[in-house]
Amino acid sequence: MNVTHFDTIIIGAGISGISAAHYMQADCPDKTYTILEGRKSIGGTWDLFRYPGIRSDSDMYTFGFAFKPWVNPKVIAPREDIMHYLQETVAEEEIEQHIRFEHKLLNASWSSEIAKWSLTVQTPDSVNPVIFTCSFLSLCMGYYDYESGYTPHFSGKENFKGTIIHPQRWDESLDYTNKKIVVIGSGATAVTLIPNLTKKAAHVTMLQRSPTYVVAQPDVDNLAVWINNLLPKKMAHRINRFRKILFQRFSYAFSRKFPELMKKVLRKKLVEELGKEFDIDKHFTPTYNPWDERLCLVPNGDLFEAIKSKKASIVTDHIECFTENGIKLISGEILEADIIVTATGLNAQLFNNIDFEVDQERVDFAKKVCYKSVMFDGIPNMTYAFGYTNASWTLKCDMTNQYTCRLINYMEENGYKQCMPILQDPDLVLKPFLDFTPGYVMRVIDKLPKMGDKKPWKIEQNYFYDRKMFENDPLNDGILVYE
Repeated sequence: MNVTHFDTIIIGAGISGISAAHYMQADCPDKTYTILEGRKSIGGTWDLFRYPGIRSDSDMYTFGFAFKPWVNPKVIAPREDIMHYLQETVAEEEIEQHIRFEHKLLNASWSSEIAKWSLTVQTPDSVNPVIFTCSFLSLCMGYYDYESGYTPHFSGKENFKGTIIHPQRWDESLDYTNKKIVVIGSGATAVTLIPNLTKKAAHVTMLQRSPTYVVAQPDVDNLAVWINNLLPKKMAHRINRFRKILFQRFSYAFSRKFPELMKKVLRKKLVEELGKEFDIDKHFTPTYNPWDERLCLVPNGDLFEAIKSKKASIVTDHIECFTENGIKLISGEILEADIIVTATGLNAQLFNNIDFEVDQERVDFAKKVCYKSVMFDGIPNMTYAFGYTNASWTLKCDMTNQYTCRLINYMEENGYKQCMPILQDPDLVLKPFLDFTPGYVMRVIDKLPKMGDKKPWKIEQNYFYDRKMFENDPLNDGILVYE
């Protein structure tokens, strides 16, 4: 069997995989690498999701790359602009020649004897899987199942005569002109979909079991535009990026330290948007604290405008069953619908059902502890890019990928072939991998790795903490063991 070897193999050509490729080229220019991408194109999430209005729910100065300025005036950007940005990056850096599309990783096995990963990969050109080997494995595969979204069981679903569709598998040929639509859900996808569906639909109802915190923000940052026009691109990008990082960090820290005050601030803004007569306590006041789950961004208040115009409405209730013509609620109310959109979330899946082995022993990630949020105890020469839950995803992935290159270079300089964190602290208290409670996390929390209660096993979700750790902490800390 032919075996193809690279110094580093990156899994995934989404936004974090493209970032990893950039840093491999910039920081490890003498190392060979390839990207294995299971789909036919780059972009990951931004290529997969096609529902109406899909856009970023973070500002693009921090969701974009540190190394490539975001110059588009829209700081909350639609999918098309994000894809153009990614395609432009790949072209400018000549990354596409390193990508192998429709190469799906099935199994990854580490051998300490030869200090290599062996990857079993399904390709479009062979009946049987092929083998790739690498000295270092960089996982940039996201955190959810690309094949299907999460849809709970709904009684009577088979009786509904209309169309049921999940946003993750949106049919772009679906004609919803003058249709009555019910969107089940209250998260980022739902609040994005609803104002965009109202442009054609007769009426759109957001049906939620419980409210979510939402906040309006302009999709154009006028100060950022002024800075972009005044200064060179790279300097302007650094300033705008740092401004947004500070704002994200302040708003999160403020929310966690003063949750009741933050609730009042958010409620006051909603009253300004919707008026005192709207039942904000029922429809927009969650039972949890801000940032227990992610705040939903509403660009230019478009959701509120749709509600005020009567093109959209909100119902807070539980579903009893689907009927032929809609949904019956526990309260007895009937919601008529031609189309039901189940914006009910993702199936979280950190490692895409890939089997990992270390020296012929299967890895159970639920028993692993995360080191510096990028490696796992007892697993050699592998990093995992997992972004922030309380800020822009790419902000952390950029630093993770830089750290990966720093580690590879350190190993090269010292003649090491293998490196892995070893947990030897009997007093370490283990905690859940994420201090974050949305449904898609809680459904799989028992399958996720753990974190510890102290550095370097603790995940802080703090850019400034992480930046210092990734850039300045010694690589010979006694926990990373080299051979």
